[in-house]
Amino acid sequence: MKLLIVEDDTSLREIICRALRSEGYIVESAATFADAQDKTAAYDYDCIMLDIMLPDGNGLRLLEHIKSLNKSNRIIIISAKDSIDDKVEGLDLGADDYLAKPFYMAELSARIKSVLRRGNAAVSNIMKAGNISLDVHGRTADINGNTIPLLKKEFDILLYFLQRPNHIVDKAVLAESVWGDHVDMADNFSFVYAQVKNLRKKLTEAGATVNIKAVYGFGYKLTETDETAS
Repeated sequence: MKLLIVEDDTSLREIICRALRSEGYIVESAATFADAQDKTAAYDYDCIMLDIMLPDGNGLRLLEHIKSLNKSNRIIIISAKDSIDDKVEGLDLGADDYLAKPFYMAELSARIKSVLRRGNAAVSNIMKAGNISLDVHGRTADINGNTIPLLKKEFDILLYFLQRPNHIVDKAVLAESVWGDHVDMADNFSFVYAQVKNLRKKLTEAGATVNIKAVYGFGYKLTETDETAS
């Protein structure tokens, strides 16, 4: 699961990010309206924690912008402005929950799990492509009923591609989506190449009818086996 924390308070932002990463989430952050606007336009998030009071804009206007993109991300407003008017406006604009500051991390974690459950209620827990079956919640991958032993990042990469069949995925976008904000500290994308190579090998050895094809100069694409270069 990939989360975005939109919060201008550096200390609080770091505390939230650290706590949620320890729970296994992929976490990115934004300190300004402009940064959050760019990230929500370019990437998909399962849940966004949104502060109302940002240094360069109103978080409620950012909420309107996010909803105009017609994406399926869930949104929890986190704000020191615990007024009924703000709550009503935020929920009317499409927020899934509202949490007033200060709050305990355990409560934020519970709220995130709650809105994610609601968001996934109408969505199948099983994703399929060719003869691959992915259990999103159980985090297991099967081919013809046999489980493939995937590492955490290998599973995340495969899930990312199954959500985007036949789409060319830029290696930089893949890296940021799976590894999060800290990927920009890397000198190159060798870690992406290595993980994708290992995943492709496991899929081939298990007899998958789909694979991840390298598209020269662009990135990768999930394809049927007969389209995949050897």
